[in-house]
Amino acid sequence: MPAVSMQPLKVSLVQGATRWHDAPANRDYYGTLVRQAKGSDLIVLPETFLSGFSNDTRASAETMQGEGVAWLRALAAEVGAVICGSLAILEDGVVYNRLLWMQPDGSFQQYDKRHLFRMAGEHTRYGGGNARLIVTLKGWRILPQVCYDLRFPVWLRNRRLADAAGGMDYDLALFVANWPAPRRQPWRTLLRARAIENLSYVVGVNRVGVDGNELPYAGDSVVVDPVGEALIELGAQEQVATVTLDPAVLLAHRERFPAWMDADAFSLDRD
Repeated sequence: MPAVSMQPLKVSLVQGATRWHDAPANRDYYGTLVRQAKGSDLIVLPETFLSGFSNDTRASAETMQGEGVAWLRALAAEVGAVICGSLAILEDGVVYNRLLWMQPDGSFQQYDKRHLFRMAGEHTRYGGGNARLIVTLKGWRILPQVCYDLRFPVWLRNRRLADAAGGMDYDLALFVANWPAPRRQPWRTLLRARAIENLSYVVGVNRVGVDGNELPYAGDSVVVDPVGEALIELGAQEQVATVTLDPAVLLAHRERFPAWMDADAFSLDRD
């Protein structure tokens, strides 16, 4: 179990219609939506929220010293919450689909999307990450992931800790996405499966609208509890929704149904 006592966690889902290749418009647009969630502990934006999920990565990518990161830092300080979502980031000649976990004090952590969506050629245009990130907030251990990562349960496995405290290595998994409407059933199903098999809460935030590739998005952003029940589920409209996660529900479920204790040990090749 966590070394630090878990407190209720207020999480806001920002489900928006990302403007195509228009970072200034997206900063204005998402800034307005994020401000509606002021008072939350954690605010979650979609994948590539400043550009849309673009094939033209170099045209839409920013650097870590660019306006997008600076804007996100200032916005987190303004609303007093952690904000997370992914951006196309150019670094050392390589573009990464990089999730930023931006804290109100201006510090941040990052996760580069591991699984690149080959059906859209993402693996030919982006560099992939090879390390999971686990962050902490109000005693919760949180695993942030990006879109296609959702399909890979071994990578997402909630692993049994070897230290004296025992337990598992995360309590909440986050997925930020640009998941098209024609594949909405796998999105909805896999989010619930990941919650059930990992005995954790799951948050999935997807976009809405139609992108520059004429792909429609149905939203379906959701918060799922550890038994796979949706606490809140959004439709296909622009929306900001907030839910408070109760640690007592999670801890009681793990004590009542400790399936994690029977999980198979394994090692993961990350090359």
